[in-house]
Amino acid sequence: MRARWPLTVRGTGALALAVACFVAAQSFGIAELVYVGALLVVAVVASVAVLHLVHRGASVVRSFDPDIVGAGGTVDVRLRIELRSPLPSGPGRWSDALPDGIRGIPGAPGTSGALGTPGTPGAPGTPGVPRADDGTPGPAEGDFPETASGMRTGGTAVALRYTARALRRGIHQIGPLTLIATDPFGFARRRRTVGRPLALTVTPAIVELPPLSEQPGDAGGSMNSTTDQLGQGSDNLIPRHYVAGDSMRRIHWRASAHRDQLMVRQEEQETTPEAIVVLDRAGSRWDADAQRMPGLDPPFETAVSACVSAAARLVHEGYIVTVLDADGTPLADTIDGGDTAAVESLAVALATATAVRESPSEPLVALLASTMTGPLVYVTGTLTERDAAVLSPLVHHSILPVLLAVTPGASHRAGSAHADALGHAASAGWRVGGVAAGADLAEAWAGVVGRGARRVGV
Repeated sequence: MRARWPLTVRGTGALALAVACFVAAQSFGIAELVYVGALLVVAVVASVAVLHLVHRGASVVRSFDPDIVGAGGTVDVRLRIELRSPLPSGPGRWSDALPDGIRGIPGAPGTSGALGTPGTPGAPGTPGVPRADDGTPGPAEGDFPETASGMRTGGTAVALRYTARALRRGIHQIGPLTLIATDPFGFARRRRTVGRPLALTVTPAIVELPPLSEQPGDAGGSMNSTTDQLGQGSDNLIPRHYVAGDSMRRIHWRASAHRDQLMVRQEEQETTPEAIVVLDRAGSRWDADAQRMPGLDPPFETAVSACVSAAARLVHEGYIVTVLDADGTPLADTIDGGDTAAVESLAVALATATAVRESPSEPLVALLASTMTGPLVYVTGTLTERDAAVLSPLVHHSILPVLLAVTPGASHRAGSAHADALGHAASAGWRVGGVAAGADLAEAWAGVVGRGARRVGV
């Protein structure tokens, strides 16, 4: 919104006409034209003086609906401007600055109108349209209505609204608001900035994943525990790998023969099963942009979305979900089964998550070495065969070990080594899913957790 020249088209025309009057008066000896030209000059100068010398107070209150938006979602931005001026003003323009990662939706209708003061009827509004003509993030703009004098009423309130789309995860500053006001005659204009930016939190996109309806026992969540406990017989027991200290009487011989390794029967169904979701943030897994700021590396953004989406699905299934970094550090508070509000808090906590320089997996393996959990969802990026070997022991401590590996970005030279590492992980017992950046997470999830699934295409 360019308005550096202090005069409008009308004011510029009036000034040009005044000059023409002076020239014509000199050329043709018409004295009356001098008075006309002088009157036009006085009117233009007075208009500029009124805009710049008369005190015009303004304040703005900005709000978002919803307060927090997921990446790819839309948000209504609402502004209420309080104007205090002893003189009326003509129609003008408004512009709200949008940062990278937030884009005004072309053609999305906005509204603006003078609301007046309490008990005063509002003036009819004029349309305002957020514009992003070149497809890049830019300001949302619109027409600003003319306002009456606030000397008696104490001020005038103007409401503005526009719609924007959140393109990138992170904390984004919306604003400040820029107003271009004109005088009542429409000769002059003044540009000024009102208010301060307000932070908008953009969380990872939460994708609705298919349920674990085919997973029996501990892999089915507490929502399925009642059904699992009915008619428990030997065929309904869920075998697990033998660990030191297990009684020989609990060996499940048929499962041991089938898997060619000792398997034991689970003693009981857990009424509050636990699940673990791991987001591998090690810098070696991602492009360098993933360490700079949120939203820059598409594969890492897909991984963060997969992490939150998997946690949301497991919480919905009734699991107590713990979200960890690859080194075993908690990324958020433990979430109880069915607590959807805590899932939203997890999304907010991961709104600013970035990759880190180092995050070795060995501490996580040691942390889970003496425990048994339900589903273990490990979300990662580029892997080597050594990484796959380090993660192999985790398979024996989970009912449902899932490895979601996001396909490396174009700048990552992983090549066939990444595919070989995923093959090694699948051979170790992981249910491996290769997910391309921006791909359908629901489809990848369904292929991985489906009964008998071991690996989906990379």
